[in-house]
Amino acid sequence: MNQLYQSAYALHREGKLPQAEALYRQLLSGEPRHANALHLLGVLCHQTGRHQEAAELIGSAIELHPNNSDFLNNHGLALRAAGRLIEAADSYQRALRLAPKDLSLHNNLGNVHQELGRFEEAAGCYRRVLHVFPKDTDVRNALCHALASLGNQCHDAGRYLQAEACYEEAVQCNLRDAALHYNLGNAQRALGKPAKAAASYQQALKLTPDDADIHNNLGNVLRELGRLDEAIACYETALCLNSELYHAKVHLLHQRQHICDWNLLDKSVEEIRQWVIAKPEAQISPFAFLSMPGTTAAEQLACASHWTKNRYQQVINQGEAIAFSHAHKPSGKIRVGYLSGDFRLHPLAFLITELIELHDRKQFEVFAYSYSADEKTEERKRLQKAFDHFVDIRPLSLLDAAKKIHADQIDILVDLTGFTQTSRTDILALRPTPIQVNWLGFPGTMAAPFFDYLISDDFITPPEQTQHYTEKLALLPDCYQPNDRKRPVGKMPTRKDCGLPDGAFVFCCFNQSFKIMPTVFEIWMRLLNKVPDSVLWLLDCNQWARANLCREAEARGVDATRLIFAPRVPIADHLARHQLANLFLDTLPYNAHTTTSDALWMGLPVLTCAGDTFASRVAASILKAANLPELVTDSLGQYETLALALATEPVKLSAIKDKMSKLREASALFDTPRFVSNLEKAYQMMIQRRQAGLPAESFKVN
Repeated sequence: MNQLYQSAYALHREGKLPQAEALYRQLLSGEPRHANALHLLGVLCHQTGRHQEAAELIGSAIELHPNNSDFLNNHGLALRAAGRLIEAADSYQRALRLAPKDLSLHNNLGNVHQELGRFEEAAGCYRRVLHVFPKDTDVRNALCHALASLGNQCHDAGRYLQAEACYEEAVQCNLRDAALHYNLGNAQRALGKPAKAAASYQQALKLTPDDADIHNNLGNVLRELGRLDEAIACYETALCLNSELYHAKVHLLHQRQHICDWNLLDKSVEEIRQWVIAKPEAQISPFAFLSMPGTTAAEQLACASHWTKNRYQQVINQGEAIAFSHAHKPSGKIRVGYLSGDFRLHPLAFLITELIELHDRKQFEVFAYSYSADEKTEERKRLQKAFDHFVDIRPLSLLDAAKKIHADQIDILVDLTGFTQTSRTDILALRPTPIQVNWLGFPGTMAAPFFDYLISDDFITPPEQTQHYTEKLALLPDCYQPNDRKRPVGKMPTRKDCGLPDGAFVFCCFNQSFKIMPTVFEIWMRLLNKVPDSVLWLLDCNQWARANLCREAEARGVDATRLIFAPRVPIADHLARHQLANLFLDTLPYNAHTTTSDALWMGLPVLTCAGDTFASRVAASILKAANLPELVTDSLGQYETLALALATEPVKLSAIKDKMSKLREASALFDTPRFVSNLEKAYQMMIQRRQAGLPAESFKVN
């Protein structure tokens, strides 16, 4: 028998496989427990594509010699080829327990892990091989693939730190792979590292300079870095490379609005409005769309609906598969969770902090789910103290964050960010809570099936507009916006300190530059021409807006020196300087929101024109809650007429300021306890419907 085995083995080595197979089978017919013959016949079957038979034969050899690492290794190869990957991994792991230094086993196990989608385990196997053979190109490429795949998994799950680490290691395996640099940039951007992301995108562009998506994403981070001219150039390049990169066109227009470049405004807006109707696959930022002149509430609904389907459908499906359970709580405190990336030095803090402090702890337990960095400011510290529970979810993946919120048994989850920068609204798409609410962050409908309510008031969302909101409307009696009476106010500067002429009538607008549209700006210029010794005081948002606004003023016959730009200063100093102005002129179609409350808090009258969309009606709502309806106009013609009258008839403006002197004590706008009571009634009404087994429905708090 030994001679027969040796002959078969020799033929096998010479590649005479049919002859070798015949001898192996002859041998096994007489000696069926010949382990080596079983093993080598199995190897031969594997070599000739009969992987299932190979696995069975080698498996029989292993039953005879279970501690033979070579048998186990080849068994793994056959099992892998037969598609039995989990069994293959088990075979390799058994072999490694016998031969832990066998690098071929580590490599083979890595390959199986990779096919199983166990990329982290695969990477570990390949690293062990490269530790000994660092120049092995095949293994290095396999490691690179595993790391890239693991990075993609982590990024999709919202584990951006781990994704970044994977891509960084993968880049070291292959410095010439543009996709790795691009994906690294995406992870870095998600982590709030725009400078690093820009460097990664720029490296990717060195390798693939004609990739429109990379130019677009580089534009996004340059925008975040304040390098708006470079960002605009990136978007223009992206569109030259791909004219159907719709989101790049939207970014380009929005950044031109930020720098007050209105040359192609009307044409671009009209094109984007057509896309909203005709191209649902176009990813048009709902936030950018809000500020585009002429857009209607119906179009904003369509824009948000398309965005939700494009961005969140996969997560919605995941949430339906998870199906978090939500038990009815018959009694006990209502648990309200507030989700935001702006629990920091941000306008949101100056709206909600006192509200959180005043929540009735006998009836409510209040949670913060924060994904903003802790910048150690007093505002952040006060917010952390205000909540019963302040949970930092930055390190958590999308699913883990949702699981945490669900485990906390939150009854009502309020998204305070919406479709704005750094949003993690996808957490709500998993439906971790029974009632989910859109409020404050995004001034419009989210058009998402995972939002039950939008908190508003009946001026911002009047009955004739309700069909343009997919959420049910929870209407507060005064105004949807809260206020913090403890906001810090610095020492009032002099006009000289701020570069303002002593005797001038000071029109002002401290809105961001993207809200300034040419139609309203022309009114402002006419007012300057009609009111001698008047100036317009604007927020100095960026150098390009400053230059463009000065040029536009000159083109309308106004000396550019009559435009005075206020530098950014700490919020306390910013509030204090409001007292130097005479009249705040609002913008359209995107009003002053928090900025309106800031001005009124400091005794500065705000003149607004109410439009037909959420974002264009907020200032009017605030003014009505402040008992100043006389400062609300319904057309730009009325707006201009009233602005001129207030600037040229001192008695009229003085009467309004006298009325405002009692504003803090007498108006609903700054009655924060009243606001908190009404908001809590809204929450209770939501809960009552839920406990009664009723679906969400619109209601008004009385």
